[in-house]
Amino acid sequence: MIPVQAFLIVSAVLFAMGLFGALRRSNAIMVLMGIELMLNAVNLNLVAFARYLQGALVGGQVFTVFVITVAAAEAAIGLAIVLLLARKRRTIEVPDIHDLKG
Repeated sequence: MIPVQAFLIVSAVLFAMGLFGALRRSNAIMVLMGIELMLNAVNLNLVAFARYLQGALVGGQVFTVFVITVAAAEAAIGLAIVLLLARKRRTIEVPDIHDLKG
């Protein structure tokens, strides 16, 4: 059996990579990918603790499904916004997008 510490280490590495990608990248799609990576790190933590506590935390698995659903909706809306910006302004670089007012 893999110890829970291994899951926590992998999750921390994934979260750090996602945070780095979300903060350092200027491409909007790469920022979205960084956010998705951070959400998946959280999901890994929730599943690891649910398995470690064996039945005491069934809510962890349920909450993971909820987070996956929210992440899918976030990705769909984010990609739709990026696609709209790419069509209107011909760029998806975050520093080039100054105003999002109507």
